[in-house]
Amino acid sequence: MKKKVLAMLLSTAMVAATLAGCGSSSEEAAAPAETEEAAEEEAPAEEEAPAEEEAPAEEAEAATGELLPGGGSNIIYCITPSTSNVYFKTVQDIATATGEELGYEVKCFSHDDDAATQLEMFEAAVADGAAAIICDNAGADASIEAVQKAYDAGIPTFLVDREINQTGLAAAQLVADNAQGAAAIAEAWVEAMNYEGKYAELLGLESDTNCQVRSENFHSVIDEYPDMEMVAQQSANWDQTQAYEKAEAILQSNPDITGIICGNDTMACGAVQACIDAGRDDIKIIGVDGSDDAAAYIKSGNMVGTALQQIALITETAVRQADEYLKGTAPAQEKQLIPCVAITSDNVDKLSGFVYSE
Repeated sequence: MKKKVLAMLLSTAMVAATLAGCGSSSEEAAAPAETEEAAEEEAPAEEEAPAEEEAPAEEAEAATGELLPGGGSNIIYCITPSTSNVYFKTVQDIATATGEELGYEVKCFSHDDDAATQLEMFEAAVADGAAAIICDNAGADASIEAVQKAYDAGIPTFLVDREINQTGLAAAQLVADNAQGAAAIAEAWVEAMNYEGKYAELLGLESDTNCQVRSENFHSVIDEYPDMEMVAQQSANWDQTQAYEKAEAILQSNPDITGIICGNDTMACGAVQACIDAGRDDIKIIGVDGSDDAAAYIKSGNMVGTALQQIALITETAVRQADEYLKGTAPAQEKQLIPCVAITSDNVDKLSGFVYSE
């Protein structure tokens, strides 16, 4: 039953991906693999570049549009930010469960949003002959080098949650429709604010595309209302402790605020706790992610809502697409948008473990 539900969700998501716009421009993926007759005219991939050697960059560039062979092992690498954030732990847990179901060994690592550490992990995947890499990356620009490293070695990368600012290197980039999700939950928030009042914003990691897209689309809704006034905007780098400290300071400097918008649920939960400790349970707060912690605060009335990024679905889809890719079928397109779900007190009971059940 679960597989059927996921299949239906994926079908819907792929339609949405085709029709919906996103926070940054998307390009169609390269053409599918060539026919068997064309493939027979080429030398086998292992003869062109042995698994232990990297193919020259010019050869890799010329191969754009062809299926990469994988590194030769039965290992899938899953590389994410720190799993101290339950969102990223979910990526690793789902990748492991799905990969093992499909017969792969899954090795999980955390780059802690450090591009140099991420590059070392990609190099380890190349040395390990990884079949494919699932990655929630460390920055839209900073991660291009790592994905290029895998591409040059013939190892397909499937990006989840965060895009990179280049097409043609990753086999697929599967991301939540942050523009749609941020705007949807902002609509619920301005209604809860009665379309007026002073508020603060906690931004995520400012080099992350998701940070920019979410903030821009919060404001695409909020700025339509002239009686809404932002009095503080600070980065808490996706971190709960930093969010608590920033929210605490903002409340002291701006005691008349009535709302806080947050770029993710981890920061939202930090802001909620700061408000509770300050005796300000009147503050209207939203986040993005769809975590169980946020759901608990929505149920208790301490949060207005969150935009669920269907990260469990996104990750499972990425692993299954990696398996299909290695068996000869590339995704129909590189960039794929999965719709978000606005979660409020009206539907929070349908959310658990980043999965929304109708």
